[in-house]
Amino acid sequence: MDLGLRTRHAIVLGASQGLGLGVARSLLGEGASVTLVARSMERLATARASLAEDEQARCDLVAADLGEPDAVEDILRAAQREGRVVDILVNNSGGPPTGLPSGVSIDEMRGQFDKMVQPIMTLTLALLPGMRARRWGRIITITSSGVIQPIPHLPISNALRSSLVAFMKTLAGEVAADGVTVNVMAPGRIGTARTQSIDSAQAKRTGRSEDEIARESASSIPAGRYGTIEEFGAVAAFLASVPASYVTGSVIRVDGGAIRSI
Repeated sequence: MDLGLRTRHAIVLGASQGLGLGVARSLLGEGASVTLVARSMERLATARASLAEDEQARCDLVAADLGEPDAVEDILRAAQREGRVVDILVNNSGGPPTGLPSGVSIDEMRGQFDKMVQPIMTLTLALLPGMRARRWGRIITITSSGVIQPIPHLPISNALRSSLVAFMKTLAGEVAADGVTVNVMAPGRIGTARTQSIDSAQAKRTGRSEDEIARESASSIPAGRYGTIEEFGAVAAFLASVPASYVTGSVIRVDGGAIRSI
């Protein structure tokens, strides 16, 4: 299937590793050009060096910390230089600390909102007018399975990512007739450094080994394993594609069947 992405330009946040890099790889594999954004230029350069030569030529790198006031402006300036347009936005932010709901600090919640929600909404709204004017655009926001089935030890993530789901769902209804689709991806247990850190934190809390925690988690997934970054990236590439033009306002689960609700 031709996904129609050879002339498209994407911004992918959190693209130096994990799910963000997996999405960027999939888009590049379909011929798109991609602006990779992450906090560390060193990690971005390492990520680009791991790509095929022709894919490296279609990559730009932007070092930006979403928690900083000028981050969105820096991203937009770099991605839109020399009159380039942005057709695809993949929103992806780091995860907040783990803990119990009763232990959440309101100041910490506010600080995480400024990193995880505010810049994503600002960037989305900044790119939206151009997409609507061209009558083509794709906005994909990576959240977590916790927006559907709250994860007990991730209360801040559950709360803040759910606010993004509600905003994106509302936005999808406004812009669908303009050729702009807005979707959310809800990853389950994908084999990333973030997943490993969560397993490690749980192991420390319970006094068990990290391997034991991972095996137990995998056994609770109908697929019997953690997902791969490549599997997740392939779904994102489809949502960004021309054939996916009638898919909007959806929360797409990439979880191996782990979420048990309908």
